[in-house]
Amino acid sequence: MATKKYKDPTFTISKVYTKTGDSGKTSLVGGQKVLKSNVRIHAYGEIDELNSVVGICIEELKLIDYNFSDLIESLSKVQNDLFNLGTILATEPADMTSSMPRITQDDIQVLEDEIDLSNQNLPILHSFVLPGGSKINAFLHLARTVCRRCERVSCGLYEQEKIDKIVVSYLNRLSDAFFVWSRFVAKSLNHDENTWNPNKGSSAK
Repeated sequence: MATKKYKDPTFTISKVYTKTGDSGKTSLVGGQKVLKSNVRIHAYGEIDELNSVVGICIEELKLIDYNFSDLIESLSKVQNDLFNLGTILATEPADMTSSMPRITQDDIQVLEDEIDLSNQNLPILHSFVLPGGSKINAFLHLARTVCRRCERVSCGLYEQEKIDKIVVSYLNRLSDAFFVWSRFVAKSLNHDENTWNPNKGSSAK
């Protein structure tokens, strides 16, 4: 049996509400109480939203009459990566231990390899892509834009508290991956890409 890189979760969840957050505060992994408006809480809350959007993408891919099993597997890995990112953000640096889940340069390399693989046969773009053409394309673009928001909030947290910079790097690369995956899916399904045409705006003549 392969040695596990990180320890398995050891907690149990048996009660949904605890009322401990009714005061507007929540606890970090190390036990520190902070306001729910704290930028650190904001950061991993945004990542939680992104994880939900990724889940929608996965379920939508399962409904399509095309074998997207590799992409579904990649997105499932991303969901776990995002939870690991949330662990980093929910833990002050002094409380991080070697056995706690985290993101490493290896995880970024996996994304870069998958970006290169998916991008190698895509046509060259001559304009910006507009979301749409299919529901899954729009969902993948939604994931991309939510990921960019996660990145912006994490950048703000980095400026304030000097979190591990790899959080920002991973989110930056992940948003690129969502963009390429949206194009890859469109090409696989023979869907035309919607591209920006400034002369088709509402005020164009």
